Amino acid sequence: MSELTTVARPYARATFELAVDNNNIEAWSEMLFFAAEVVANPTIAAMLSGTKTTQELAAVLINICDDRLDKSGQNLINIMAENGRLSILPHVAQLYAELVTAHNKEVDVIVVSAYALSKKQKDELSKSLEKRLARKVNLNCSIDKALIAGMVITAGDLVIDSTAIGQLNRLSDTLQS
Repeated sequence: MSELTTVARPYARATFELAVDNNNIEAWSEMLFFAAEVVANPTIAAMLSGTKTTQELAAVLINICDDRLDKSGQNLINIMAENGRLSILPHVAQLYAELVTAHNKEVDVIVVSAYALSKKQKDELSKSLEKRLARKVNLNCSIDKALIAGMVITAGDLVIDSTAIGQLNRLSDTLQS
């Protein structure tokens, strides 16, 4: 995964810088995610590892994407095809999305709780996290009954574990040391 990220990062950064310079970040998001979905299709993925030339692969992908790609998007596809990198397009789209999120001073936060959170709880949690992280927070909530009580909050590298199991594990570690 890290190797794919290393290869995809320059494409994502260059695309993002172009999008910022031309003030069309959203248009590039749509183009990249559509093209990434096309590349992720099993038939197209098999074609990418086949015997077609880079020009043929680029032409097929551009033809499938049709009016979903502007001239700059088609140029990106051609460059990635020439370098044999069309298969990493989904990773480029993911890294691009991360750059957009950072640019917009947003952070995606995953909240896994033992029980469903009420609207009020979500609002309070969001406000608290926005204050702590100094960014706009996008909550993605899910439920895991195995947690018994509490929640696990993940925002990038930050993990806050307030579950009953987490607290018992910390107590056990403290008693053993």
